[in-house]
Amino acid sequence: MDRAMNRATPEHDSESTLIDHLIELRSRLVRGLIGVGVALAALLPFTTRIYNWLAEPLIARLPAGETFIAMNPAGAFFAPVKLTFFVALFAAAPWLLYQAWAFVAPGLYQRERKLAMPLLASAISLFYIGCAFAYFLVLPMVFNFLTTFKPDVIAITPDAGSYLDFVLVIFLAFGISFELPVALVILVLLGWVTPQQLRESRGYAIVGVFVLAAIITPPDVISQLMLAIPMCLLYEAGIIVGSWLKKSVEDETAEPR
Repeated sequence: MDRAMNRATPEHDSESTLIDHLIELRSRLVRGLIGVGVALAALLPFTTRIYNWLAEPLIARLPAGETFIAMNPAGAFFAPVKLTFFVALFAAAPWLLYQAWAFVAPGLYQRERKLAMPLLASAISLFYIGCAFAYFLVLPMVFNFLTTFKPDVIAITPDAGSYLDFVLVIFLAFGISFELPVALVILVLLGWVTPQQLRESRGYAIVGVFVLAAIITPPDVISQLMLAIPMCLLYEAGIIVGSWLKKSVEDETAEPR
């Protein structure tokens, strides 16, 4: 009987560990949702101001007195609220990523934790930079192009919901695209590619970047170039940082203990 109990002990410990992990995961998810809820509650009083701020790049290029329209009665309400939710999610992103980090960090080695924190901070920063680049540089130029070269018989009367969807896609495209250096560094550290292979594939990467920019941006040359050119520069940055980190890891591993 004692032997049977001893044989059952590892399985019992495994089940206890799994339950502990599930409890920890639930706790982290709840904390993340609370963070998003707090950000949303803080931003709701400014819903109208936030939407007006987002609409500024297009409103500034429309004839005086032109405003947005709502294609359905609820559009004027739901579009600003939807935007506020995404802004709250955007603002709470560092908190959400911290909860994810706190969940997985105990299972990482010291060297992995040392590399993961800068990569995580860089990913957040680059996403924010990409969105800011899209708002302050890309959107004004895109809307200037679209309003300048339209026929005079066509009046632009943007729908509030459609405009929001359009701008969110632009933000998401630029935010994710600016993550390219982090993705390259991770691939290098995992050993899936080498910096030399990335250099040799530079020509193919540039062609791929321009094709991707043509697919995910509006059908105008300006926005395509404003996405493709930064991505090419970020590709080079990824190679440089990846080479430096790979060398640092190899030197650290080669040091005698």
